[in-house]
Amino acid sequence: MGRVAGDGGLYYYIQDLIVAPGHQGQGLGKRIMRRLMEYIHDHAPPGAFVGLMAAQGLEDYYKEFGFRARARDAPGMFQVLD
Repeated sequence: MGRVAGDGGLYYYIQDLIVAPGHQGQGLGKRIMRRLMEYIHDHAPPGAFVGLMAAQGLEDYYKEFGFRARARDAPGMFQVLD
């Protein structure tokens, strides 16, 4: 499961992306993430901020979707839509 929260305008946050342990490793997380990003791209204007909190060690997973780490004093990852 996963969800998008935000103001429906300029700020979107991906939250609660999780796959049950017995179903991990089958590409389900990537399918969910692609669908969440598709929703955001379909509804968010250029310049919208998309953020998420990545579990430690999963930064490379989210980089695959265009996210980058924030400054050390600002946790999480983000991207700004083109």
